[in-house]
Amino acid sequence: MIDPARLEPLADEAWPARDRATLGGWRLNATSGCSMRINACWPLGEPDRDVDAAIDAAEAWLRARGLPPRFKLTDGACAPTDLDQRLAARGYAPTKETLVMLGSTRGEGSDRVVISTTPDDAFEAVFTATAGDPEDGRERLETLRRIPAPARFARLDIDGAPAAIGASAIGGGFAGVFGMRTAPGHRRKGLARLVLRALLAEASTLGAEQAWLQVEADNAPAIALYADEGFEPAYRYRYWAR
Repeated sequence: MIDPARLEPLADEAWPARDRATLGGWRLNATSGCSMRINACWPLGEPDRDVDAAIDAAEAWLRARGLPPRFKLTDGACAPTDLDQRLAARGYAPTKETLVMLGSTRGEGSDRVVISTTPDDAFEAVFTATAGDPEDGRERLETLRRIPAPARFARLDIDGAPAAIGASAIGGGFAGVFGMRTAPGHRRKGLARLVLRALLAEASTLGAEQAWLQVEADNAPAIALYADEGFEPAYRYRYWAR
């Protein structure tokens, strides 16, 4: 399918944190503390110092920004390979298992879906309405605005009002899919499927041949939707925290 060591750096660039640093091959991300991907250490390669010293440094860096220490350990792309054991010895445990799925960008879009290069007010209205926590919604919207070009934002309206949205980041020949949301009154109508297809079709015109997305491993309805659209499981990752 795909080497996680190839895709994970693209995933980090596609969903950029507000504050970033490195410890050799370890990537440090900090924002407002809600979206775990941009509030954690990604140990994708060997650190630039002794491993235990690197853990200490990552913990200190995150704490200095008001965040609890958290490490994103990816199957097939984690260095050193015994980092989970080292973290467990410090009282860490895995949580929030996430599945990365891979699919093709081939297919047709929908003339019902509006594609733009920035999230407009209507896009943000759906995103805000579907955010469980206002601060979490603000952090994710700010991150969506930081997606590097060529980013794409999709919106589907019903009776003149925004009903479903999604976004994509293009890089390295791949399209990363983010922010798939449907307004509460319009769910179970197949709108997310139309938005996804439109994003993939647009990504194909921008040179992306494959697409990836991340979905929590216990979100069976979303996984079923993506599988029905040709996406297959590629690998998994978990967050380790105390």
